[in-house]
Amino acid sequence: MNDESISVTSSLIHPSHSASAGFTGNAVGASPSAIPRAAVLRFRCISIRAAMRGLSLTARLISWRQSMHRIKRSLVPTLLFLAAFAAMALGLSVLRKSGRPTGSVEANETAEPDGLEREPISPLPRTIELDSRKVELGRRLFHDKRLSADNSVSCATCHNVRENGADIKVRSAGMGGALGDVNTPTVFNSGFSFRQFWDGRAETLEDQIDEPIRHPAEMATDWPQILNKLQADSEYVAAFSSIYATKVESRGIKDAIATFERSLITPNSRFDRYLRGDSQALTAEEKEGYRLFKESGCSSCHQGVLVGGNMFEKLGIVRDYFADRGHITKFDFGRFNATGVEENRFEFKVPSLRNVARTAPYFHDGSARSLDEAVSVMARYQLGRELTATELHRIVQFLETLTGKSPEGVP
Repeated sequence: MNDESISVTSSLIHPSHSASAGFTGNAVGASPSAIPRAAVLRFRCISIRAAMRGLSLTARLISWRQSMHRIKRSLVPTLLFLAAFAAMALGLSVLRKSGRPTGSVEANETAEPDGLEREPISPLPRTIELDSRKVELGRRLFHDKRLSADNSVSCATCHNVRENGADIKVRSAGMGGALGDVNTPTVFNSGFSFRQFWDGRAETLEDQIDEPIRHPAEMATDWPQILNKLQADSEYVAAFSSIYATKVESRGIKDAIATFERSLITPNSRFDRYLRGDSQALTAEEKEGYRLFKESGCSSCHQGVLVGGNMFEKLGIVRDYFADRGHITKFDFGRFNATGVEENRFEFKVPSLRNVARTAPYFHDGSARSLDEAVSVMARYQLGRELTATELHRIVQFLETLTGKSPEGVP
């Protein structure tokens, strides 16, 4: 296997799967000791927050010292040292937890291209090793409308793999024309994401599948109904017996669909070729756009193999996005809906920018209809910058180079 391939083993995601010989082939084996390059930028943010906590702790200790005059002055340096050490330990601890989240797929590290400094973005792997039988079974299930209550909606209804892995609607229509709660994200490259859904409530692709199955505006059904239909299909019965050595069951359905979804990678974008050393893959204007992308601060959140998809961030860091937009709904609360923690209100999973030129409309609310508008809004609310027309155009030119090859087997 070359260094741009991925070997996969689902027991790394769900150890319980290893008990059944049929449940293998879904996660990756990358060096557990290697800290992903994208984590460096996250560590900077984490270290700053940890340092602030350390300073706050130090201030409290000093105040306490002043009121407790019996403590010897010689203890103060020791306390300061311990506070600083605790802050660094906290940063490293969070980094280790966020560096390689459970259920994600991450490319093996590759050598840096000659003449280029280490970059915040990593290229997608050219290939990914998966059980081809599961991929094909998952493909069929992904497009099977019997997974909905009235046999009218499949996964592909909202995630069109022949186009952009999503649709072009602000909110997708499910069973009976009911509208979903938020804008549909693309399924392409979703296996690399550290969490699923905008609010990150599902850790893995397998976990994610339960949500649309039960959602009244999507498939509006349950597993007993689905199994009654699929267990009557002789082709499914034979496939599950051969692949999983079981009858048709929800565990295998989720495993097969997730395996198919992991196969939907879009490698070999022009920017990936540039990262691998092809200096001619980008024009001078696109290279300038990439420089602006980094210099402006976009890469502090949009980095790694997905150019995003590996952290949460509040929407409206510098300016209040929701106050300006108005009409706040429950679905604007983001991660708060999953955790109930107040500091998570208005936080969302940072979306991947892979193929971003093809996945309009943008944001969880689908409010940005064009890439130019999305970049301008992000610069204003996340970075506190008003881009010039030239800067905006250059950054968009760079983002267009992130469009990769269509997934294998997709016409």
